Amino acid sequence: MTDVFLDNKFVGTVKNPEDFIERIISERRMGKLPITLNAHYNNNTDEVRIEICGGRSVRPLIVVNDGKSLLTEKHIQQLEKNEITWSDLVKQGVIDYLDSGEEENAFVAFTEEELIGEHTHLEVSPLGIVGLTTALVPFGNYNHGVRLSQGSKNQKQAIGFYIANFFNRMDMDVNLLHYPQYPVVDTLMHRTLDYDKHPSGQNIVVAVMSYQGYNMEDSIVLNKGSVDRGMGRSTYYRPAISEELRYSGGLIDEVSVPDKEVKGYRSEYDYRFLEDDGIIYPEAVVQEGDVIIGKTSPPRFLSSLDEYNLTTSSRRESSMALKHGERGVVDFVTLTENSEGNRLVQVRLRSQRTPEIGDKFTSRHGQKGVISILVPEEDIPFTASGIRPDIIFSPHGIPSRMTMAHMIELLAGKTGALSGRRVNGTIFDSENEDDLRKELLGMGFMENGTETMYNGITGERYKAKIYIGNMYYLKLKHMVANKIHSRARGPIQLLTRQPTEGRANEGGLRLGEMEKDTFIAHGTALLLKERFDSDKTIVPVCEECGLIAIYDDRRETSFCPICGEKAEVSNIEISYAFKLILDELKSLTVYPKMKLEGKY
Repeated sequence: MTDVFLDNKFVGTVKNPEDFIERIISERRMGKLPITLNAHYNNNTDEVRIEICGGRSVRPLIVVNDGKSLLTEKHIQQLEKNEITWSDLVKQGVIDYLDSGEEENAFVAFTEEELIGEHTHLEVSPLGIVGLTTALVPFGNYNHGVRLSQGSKNQKQAIGFYIANFFNRMDMDVNLLHYPQYPVVDTLMHRTLDYDKHPSGQNIVVAVMSYQGYNMEDSIVLNKGSVDRGMGRSTYYRPAISEELRYSGGLIDEVSVPDKEVKGYRSEYDYRFLEDDGIIYPEAVVQEGDVIIGKTSPPRFLSSLDEYNLTTSSRRESSMALKHGERGVVDFVTLTENSEGNRLVQVRLRSQRTPEIGDKFTSRHGQKGVISILVPEEDIPFTASGIRPDIIFSPHGIPSRMTMAHMIELLAGKTGALSGRRVNGTIFDSENEDDLRKELLGMGFMENGTETMYNGITGERYKAKIYIGNMYYLKLKHMVANKIHSRARGPIQLLTRQPTEGRANEGGLRLGEMEKDTFIAHGTALLLKERFDSDKTIVPVCEECGLIAIYDDRRETSFCPICGEKAEVSNIEISYAFKLILDELKSLTVYPKMKLEGKY
């Protein structure tokens, strides 16, 4: 007898598991059982598992009987005339929804031509085996599997026209591409998704060659003329939000220009952009330290006397100012209320982002790289017909990564641009490469996509033919302006006295084990003396009991709390974090005794 499990719960046994599964599936196809019910038999464990719970991933497949697809020519004609719909096919049992379990027992054919008697199902479209963003990669079946998924992930980080009502939204940390374009080489998924309404890249000319060593290790060389004409230009938006909070005792925050009597008053210069209501005006150009929303709060701690006399208690300053490294233009200001009825002030800042050294670009094939140099247009190599590439892409990124689709897209993009049409690059169902080459040859270009190019600086002709074509390139949201960070000295944490963490807090840059090794290898080991003392401190230590002593500032002497004033106390240089762990050990009733030795 074979055990039967329904949603992982044992419900009974059956004699003939194969017949039992077959019956369940036929009942489901007749509409007597829900279409999301899945059943499969596991040979190894001799178990029948039936799944009906939510949260499973199911996908549609066409049912095959005796090597013939149940989806006939008649069905397709009816679908084209809108006489039947997808749900009618499901009701007729032509389409099955399979989960990962039932798929284990299925034998799925890729195309109708491949069908043989043993097949149980047929793919609706070969496109169905990849996800949504992966289906946007043109000629994806020519790529290595890993690169295909990387190309898919890269597209999710691209800057584009993300939504049409961006002007009225307060989105956190968003980018908007100024001149987005629909790709010349598209796929079925582009048309299905109405990609022309939310594109996220631009069609540009790419030459595959090296340029004076500037495109080593995946970096790309950009034509400055293209950038000046608007390539890759985008705007970065981020909001600043301040709320009038209510406190116990009827006290409330107040958005206004703070008075000079307020505790923590900044300077008049910091408040220069605020209008009478304490809020900044649109189109003000602001930078770090400038106040954009003026606000005062009631004092944090009220003494018993102050509770009866609130007028005398001074308010404290709690304005919202731009943090370290922030700058931009005030885009728009809105006043509203939140769910609790508190007044809410929202200010949106914008800053224009022009491509600069360190910004990240990618093709749709996982070939990502950062800008290493912006070359003046007159120095860029040019073709015999006077075409100057927008990007010079390194040829070393191709052999080891095997992204053949990257190369085919260059050729297809060139053909599409010259013939004024869109090229279909749908995965497993794309236009034939040979046909594209013949079309290119017919337009007077070399069929292998290469052209004679000339050095932009000397005017000499390159001895090698250069592979050049059109391609859809994406600018990614990882921009150097959001990441650049340096510090000499700055704020430290209260507990450990070590530098704060993160760019927003003007934090320190951590130097790890490996960085230490590079300093030593470079012959600058003494530099480590200053690198590794971010929390250096001097503490008095008792020489008898080995505990940290106390320094009396008034009498300018140190004494030991255990051994008294007669004990010998020495000043020792240690890390403050070490002093902290000694205190932690004492709280655990552990005696951390320090044995001091003379410094010889």
